[in-house]
Amino acid sequence: MPKLTLELDLELYRLLVQASRTNGLSLEDECLRRLEGGARRSRYMEALLAELRADDEQKRAEGS
Repeated sequence: MPKLTLELDLELYRLLVQASRTNGLSLEDECLRRLEGGARRSRYMEALLAELRADDEQKRAEGS
């Protein structure tokens, strides 16, 4: 298996370890889950996505 070495900020590492414990996963599995896109989106990103969708719907309604 290939080996990957990462340099992480200590606080970010602690948060990652905490998330793995909260999710009942090993640190490796938590990293894989995040790499596969399983990490929750931030509230900011959710709000931005909702706003973009609303703008798109409005443009479609105006165009028809």
